[in-house]
Amino acid sequence: MPDTVLLIQMLVLLMVIGGFAGVLAGLLGVGGGIVLVPAFFYAFQTLGYDGPRLMQVCLATSLATIVVTSLRSVSGHHKKGAVDWHILRSWTPGIAIGAVLGVLVASNLSSVVLQAVFGILGVVVGLYMGLGRADWRLGEAMPSGMTRAAISPILGFLSVMMGIGGGSFGVPLMSLYNSPIHRAVATAAGFGLVIAVPSVIGFLTLQIDPATRPPFSIGAVNLVAFVVVIAMTLITTPWGVKLAHAMDPKPLKRVFAVFLTLVALNMLRKAVGW
Repeated sequence: MPDTVLLIQMLVLLMVIGGFAGVLAGLLGVGGGIVLVPAFFYAFQTLGYDGPRLMQVCLATSLATIVVTSLRSVSGHHKKGAVDWHILRSWTPGIAIGAVLGVLVASNLSSVVLQAVFGILGVVVGLYMGLGRADWRLGEAMPSGMTRAAISPILGFLSVMMGIGGGSFGVPLMSLYNSPIHRAVATAAGFGLVIAVPSVIGFLTLQIDPATRPPFSIGAVNLVAFVVVIAMTLITTPWGVKLAHAMDPKPLKRVFAVFLTLVALNMLRKAVGW
C-alpha cells in the first residue's frame, strides 16, 4: 500500500493538472495530451517515480483519458453535423495501423528516448501553433489513394509517440487540405479515438516493475491519474469555453505556443543530459 502522504500529494498534483488541461481544452481547443504528458512526467518524477519506463506511463495514461474525451467530443460535434464521416472512415485503417506500430515501438524505447521524441515533436507543434497561418494550403481536398495510405499511419504513429489524440496533427493536416476549421476539429476528435483505443489496449499489457511506476497502475496506465484528470476536465472545460467566448483566444494561443515550445525544449534538454 502506498504511503498516505505521498498519495495525497499525487492526488493534489493530478487535480491541478486535470484542471489546467480542461481550461486549456475549452479555451484554446488544445488536445489534453499535449499538456498531460509533460505534466504527468514532471509530477511523477517529483513524487519519486523516475523509472526507466516513466514516459510510457505518461503516454499511456494520457491516451486513456483521450478515449473518454474524444468520445464526448465526437458525440457533441456529430449532433451539430460537423464530423466528416467519409474522411474519418477512410482514414481510420491507416491511423489505427500507425497507432499499433507506435505502441510496439514506444514499448521498446527507453524513457529518455521518448523524452527526446516528445521534445522534438513538441517544438514542431508549438512552432506551427505560433507561426502557422490559416491560408497555408497543401491541396484543395484531403488526399486519397497512396498519399492517404502513406500519411494516415504516420499521423497515428507520431500521435502515440507523443501520447496525444488527433488534434495536434489532425487539425493542421485537414486545414492544410482546405477543410473548414470546425470540420477539422470535429473530425480530428474522431482520429483521437482511433489512435487512443488500440494504443491503450496495447499499453495495458506492457510489463513494468511495480516498484518503479505510480501506485494503482495496470500495465502502463495509471488509474488514479486517469480518473482524477477525467473528473477535473469535466468540471473545468466549460470554464475554458466561457473564457473563450469572453475574450479573444488568438493572443492566448500564441502565448501557449511559446509555453509549449519551452516545455518541449526543456524535456529535450533533460533527454540529452544538459
